[in-house]
Amino acid sequence: MRTVALIGDGQMGLVLADALIARGEKVRLWGPFSEVVEELANTRISPRLDGFQLSKDVEVCVDAETAFSGVDVAINAIPTQYVRKVWSGLSNHLQQGTPVASVAKGIEIGSLLRPTQVIQEVIGTTSEVCVLSGPTIATELAIHQPAVMVASSTDASVAALVQDIFNVPWLRIYTHDDPLGVELAGATKNVIAIAAGICDGIELGDNAKSAMLARGLAEISRLGVAMGARVETFFGIAGVGDLATTCFSPHGRNRTCGERLGKGETLETIQETMGSVVEGVPTTKAVRALAAKYSVEMPISEAVYQILYEGLPMRGAIDSLMSRDLKAEKIIR
Repeated sequence: MRTVALIGDGQMGLVLADALIARGEKVRLWGPFSEVVEELANTRISPRLDGFQLSKDVEVCVDAETAFSGVDVAINAIPTQYVRKVWSGLSNHLQQGTPVASVAKGIEIGSLLRPTQVIQEVIGTTSEVCVLSGPTIATELAIHQPAVMVASSTDASVAALVQDIFNVPWLRIYTHDDPLGVELAGATKNVIAIAAGICDGIELGDNAKSAMLARGLAEISRLGVAMGARVETFFGIAGVGDLATTCFSPHGRNRTCGERLGKGETLETIQETMGSVVEGVPTTKAVRALAAKYSVEMPISEAVYQILYEGLPMRGAIDSLMSRDLKAEKIIR
């Protein structure tokens, strides 16, 4: 039995704790808001995941020092834009050398760093990091419907460790050695999912939505390759697998955000009422900055940015995409 500190009490934190307990690991769950954690410890239920009851075997910790005491591995389930603040307060409690895996999907605004990069910057370089990503809708994991993920790290032993601790009947974990590509794919697909949701909201049809997915995959692959990732990563589980789920599932937050935008709701109203973080909204800003930094053309991501932050009418964005110069289809230019 290994001891695992699970940082984050949102949907993914809850379902991952459930999997770890089923695997026979010792689990300590900590969240950044003490009143929320105390309520979870007492009731074993969370408003963030309807119908789910947390196992009594999960030790819910209000104190971070207790959560990290003697752990073999830590898992980050804090949303990307809050990772730096939360882990800055935790770094003194984590023993140097303890591996950390992250399921956050986004790019930090300003620094343009991925979640694992932020964590490593905060805790120091003696701890190896791992990305755990893939098509994982939390409501499906909560009822043990089958899913597949990849554990990706430059250290094969850390990827294998993460693979093993989540080896339960409803989760199949593959190891992977392109963490940059895996983490970038998980972040950028959320931007494309907002565009797919807009297609649903303004009722453009399945042809348009599938085209959005395919061309979105092309542009996020171009960015990945420009940054040093492998193109095949974007055509695997963490790439097209996660992208398809996020673009089509009615439970996907980013797709739902786009759909509500398409139906006329404001972004402010959507974010206030969603009940959980829509990672694709801030990530759209960061992806736009990365595209400029690496001189990568990303027309769909740019259109999403214009809609979210500059008030571009959605029909105008669609017209602009459809009227682009004719060219041959290419994935990597």
